[in-house]
Amino acid sequence: MKGKETTIVHPIEPTYDKNSRILILGSFPSVKSREMMYFYGHPQNRFWKVVATLYKENVPMTVEERHAFLLRNRIAAWDSIHQCTIIGSSDSSIKDVIPNDLSPILETAKIEAIYCNGKKSWEMYHKYIEPVCGREAIALPSTSPANAAWSLEKLIDAWSVIL
Repeated sequence: MKGKETTIVHPIEPTYDKNSRILILGSFPSVKSREMMYFYGHPQNRFWKVVATLYKENVPMTVEERHAFLLRNRIAAWDSIHQCTIIGSSDSSIKDVIPNDLSPILETAKIEAIYCNGKKSWEMYHKYIEPVCGREAIALPSTSPANAAWSLEKLIDAWSVIL
């Protein structure tokens, strides 16, 4: 792992509105996502390819297109972690976690299902958030480039449960 340990507060606002029906939670924004100030900003992250394929749309490229895509498809997006100590973008380095408060999303939208993008997101949700909100989440395989064992085709198949 390169880089130094840094304590960071989540810099990106959640994306949702009253029409959102599913909530997708990552763990914590990568360095690239923090630079872009939007979710799944690393060019090798397959999240946007996966959801665009599932919803039969073109892959959104800009922050504005991505934001509009999520809202148009009734998807809320945020992360399980509000603040943590992390090295670079490494989920395995995450410690000193303060979870996100999902109540603004859950009180505004009629969320029918919560999905976690990857194991770390699900672990954090299960440990910190589920006991508070009382709602289970479904763990999906990570779309991160670090999850090289999963091909794009396998990810699309696994993620089809969100439809």
